[in-house]
Amino acid sequence: MSGSDRNLPEGRTAWRRSALVALPAVLAVGAMATGMAQGVLAASFAVSGTHFQVASGRLTSDGLASYVHTDRSADGTGHPVALLGIGNARLTDICQAASVPTPLGKVTFKLTAGGRAGEVTASDLVIDGEDLVGDAEFGTAQIGRDASTLDQVPGVKGDAGAFGLQAGKVTVAGVRSHAWSATGGNFHLKGLRLQVNLDGDQCF
Repeated sequence: MSGSDRNLPEGRTAWRRSALVALPAVLAVGAMATGMAQGVLAASFAVSGTHFQVASGRLTSDGLASYVHTDRSADGTGHPVALLGIGNARLTDICQAASVPTPLGKVTFKLTAGGRAGEVTASDLVIDGEDLVGDAEFGTAQIGRDASTLDQVPGVKGDAGAFGLQAGKVTVAGVRSHAWSATGGNFHLKGLRLQVNLDGDQCF
């Protein structure tokens, strides 16, 4: 311990030393946050072996871009998905739920927000989903576009030659999806509620 640290009153922190230790971690987190906001970290992490439900009464967005992608679990297992990049999403409500096996039995992890509490918003939302069900309206749709040329949602592009699609203003009512991952630059979840229950109800 340095002389300056020995002279600190009990319970005080050597802020200069702490700042030096914390700086690399702060920079790393900042870089990850920037990457997520740009959509470049979509599905770059190993997904769990459990997919989850996502539901909303209504979703609107300024644009959508999608292409076929593969998520991978830590053991290398591949999961084919449609990567959905949704620019500046607004949702009337949101429900996310997963059924997880535990030594006590099946446990439902469920998160809800929005509804009477107010609109849910997410910037640079990227969902890797197995399916998407709902009543949709798209503006200026382009289906079959090369995934490497997608430009409707910043940062959301696939490999050259891969099948892709994109559209302008998007509205989807009665959203239902099974997904392996979801990332976003910023989430604003009004009325957030998290529940963990044995054999609890999921979203649908």
